[in-house]
Amino acid sequence: MLDAEAEEGSQAVREWWITWLTYGTLAGSFVLALATRDSGLPARPIPLVLLLTVVTAAWIGWWITLHPQWEKRLGHMLVFLAGLYVLNVALVWCSPFYGVFTWTGYLFVAYALPGRWRLAGAVPVAAVAAASQIGGVQNFAEDGVWLIYGAVLGCNVLIATVMLQVETRTEQNHARREQMLDELAEANAKLETAMRENAGLHAQLLVQAREAGVLDERQRMAGEIHDVLAQGLTGIVTQLEAAEGHPGERDRHLAAAKRLARESLTEARRSVQALRPQQLDSAALPEALGEIVEIWAERTGVKAELVTTGMPRRLLPEIETTLLRTAQEGLANVARHAGAHRVGLTLSYMEDVVTLDVRDDGAGFDPAQSRTGGADGGFGLQGMRERLARIAGTMEIESEPGGGTALSACVPAVAVGGIA
Repeated sequence: MLDAEAEEGSQAVREWWITWLTYGTLAGSFVLALATRDSGLPARPIPLVLLLTVVTAAWIGWWITLHPQWEKRLGHMLVFLAGLYVLNVALVWCSPFYGVFTWTGYLFVAYALPGRWRLAGAVPVAAVAAASQIGGVQNFAEDGVWLIYGAVLGCNVLIATVMLQVETRTEQNHARREQMLDELAEANAKLETAMRENAGLHAQLLVQAREAGVLDERQRMAGEIHDVLAQGLTGIVTQLEAAEGHPGERDRHLAAAKRLARESLTEARRSVQALRPQQLDSAALPEALGEIVEIWAERTGVKAELVTTGMPRRLLPEIETTLLRTAQEGLANVARHAGAHRVGLTLSYMEDVVTLDVRDDGAGFDPAQSRTGGADGGFGLQGMRERLARIAGTMEIESEPGGGTALSACVPAVAVGGIA
């Protein structure tokens, strides 16, 4: 918009200069011609001079002032310049002081002709200007004038060539700048289109990952129900049937049935808790993480703190749940294995991603040796990676024996309703 306004301003300034210089110098030349009638210079009849002056003004007014867009039509401009050259010769024949006006022909040449045409159009203007500078057309009859006229004409052509070359170079630079701006605008438009397409593709991939995650979660829940709950219920039934068939061992079988019932209840509760955490139903992710960290620190006696950076915003439920579960499992691993004295969590909201870092000063371990979940309900590092992969996230672990552990989870910053 600024470039368009600058172009319009430059066009307006150019038209202003052409208008006032043209009509101003034409009127001034007429005044000079009248004032110098008694100076010995050629003096044509005033009515003829006035007529030629008015016709010249009308010619310029019709072709340029009233129809400025005709500058884009080369055929019309050639007609205009040809007529202007004839009028200029007639005016200089009336009075050499009209050379002041004929100089404005260079403006019209630069205004109306493109590229190399300008030099060809400037030569007739220089010829008329040189004729006025040697005292008028009638002086050509004197001896030696043609030599002087040739020298003056050469100077005029040289000056005109330099002026027009500068103007042409300026316009070429302007055209290149315009082209570069157009190419930049086109590149920006393509980039915006690509970003929109990438955002749509990212959202589509996330939907697919979410659907795959739902399927995986269903399969996991089905496996747990089959492997844990169903087996536990089968064991309970078996123990109750054994108690009925062996009255002497009734108490032992009932105790075993109670134990299996408690274990099954524990597993059922754990499976339910593996769904969306209740903490996220009433609080944002940073507050929910802060509550978990505070409760964990009170329960374990290990100093822990949470730091949040960036501008927090609501993410898709699957992403917030995964980050919360990652924090819970990371803290659980610290409590079970690290023997740490201090734990720090950092939740970072960035433009395209959100990261969760869990660091401790505990015993550390060799990351090459995988850890898997056990009966305590943890799903292990591999399980954490798989859960993050379902939402197009990643996890990096840095640790060494005796050097503590740093876990970093990175997920896409997909806000509720679209890309954040």
